[in-house]
Amino acid sequence: MTATPPPAVDKAASLAWLRRISGDLATATIKRLEETLPWYADMPPARRSSVGLVAQAGITSFIQWYEDPNSTPWIGADFFAAAPRELLRSVSLQQTLQLIRATVDVTEERVAGKDENIREAILLYSRDVAFAAADVYARAAESRGLWDARLEALVVDSILTGEADEELPSRIAALGWHGHGEVSVIVGTTPAQFDVDTVRRTARKLAVDVLIGVQGSRLVLVVGRARLPGREEPVDELPFEEIASRLEPSFGPGYVVLGPPVAALVDAGQSARAALAGFAVARAWRGAPRPVEADDLLPERALAGDALAKQTLIERIYRPLQAHSPDLVTTLWSYLDNGRSLEATARELFVHPNTVRYRLKRVSEVIGWDATGPREALILQTALILGSIGTAEQVRRRPLGRRPR
Repeated sequence: MTATPPPAVDKAASLAWLRRISGDLATATIKRLEETLPWYADMPPARRSSVGLVAQAGITSFIQWYEDPNSTPWIGADFFAAAPRELLRSVSLQQTLQLIRATVDVTEERVAGKDENIREAILLYSRDVAFAAADVYARAAESRGLWDARLEALVVDSILTGEADEELPSRIAALGWHGHGEVSVIVGTTPAQFDVDTVRRTARKLAVDVLIGVQGSRLVLVVGRARLPGREEPVDELPFEEIASRLEPSFGPGYVVLGPPVAALVDAGQSARAALAGFAVARAWRGAPRPVEADDLLPERALAGDALAKQTLIERIYRPLQAHSPDLVTTLWSYLDNGRSLEATARELFVHPNTVRYRLKRVSEVIGWDATGPREALILQTALILGSIGTAEQVRRRPLGRRPR
């Protein structure tokens, strides 16, 4: 659609008339905004003034454009230069379009029956301004998206390295983290075609929030239980094992390791260390499931020198058994050394096989691991070895008492 150029004399007269009424148009536009747009009336005075400046700039820019339509490429700069930062921070794209429409309506009403060429020019100009507004907001959204991606990568890196500082909570808040409880870290390989949006949609369906870190061939997901906006009804909290299984298709080929849950996002470094250590040694367990929990890889991690795995095995297996009953430790040692044979264990300990069964049952009740399974037997035997080494070192380090005189 192209406006028919008016005669030069008529256009000059129209321009002079538009310049005379521009102040009245701006005043009428502000009044229309107050009457028809509740969000404008509810704004603080400073922001309301900024929006008013934009409306006035739009009228002035239209007059300049009407004088020279070839100035179209500068419409966005002219219209939004009055208060670009305030506009983008306090007014949405939808509200901006409402602002444009109100300004156009006021101008149309004023020129109705006066000059049809001006009315047609207003329609063309408002279309160009609407596209310019969309472009401004699109560029702002793209810049914010790039900034959010960099900030998210920084937060994930801080979690992985354990270098959390006092700025971490503010960075997490800037990302819009909705987590409110436990957090776990999942580590795997990056697929050839990684779709971030699919991961976030899946996380929302599972009522969790997620931070995503792509570090070359390694993909890291920091997953936390969340109260997502717009969802008021209570949601059954899934165990992290189930959450990891639902997110598993987003990873590339290879192992996917789930770190143990921690109380909050600021503590996620503990889960990340376990997940990374498990990911490094997962190939050592031929039958490792996908995903596999980092705590199921404790023997491999301990053999690789992971101090956290050694400490976990001692504190969760050896010390509870030792504190409960030395007989449980002795029975477990004998049972594992004798190839998990009840009869051989009973002969070595001079007890009835039923006594061995009872003690093994007590072991399972105390620590939660069943020695009769091959994989759990490896975990328990590793814990006994580490616990014995630790006990021997404590004895050697014990200071000698003074000799009696």
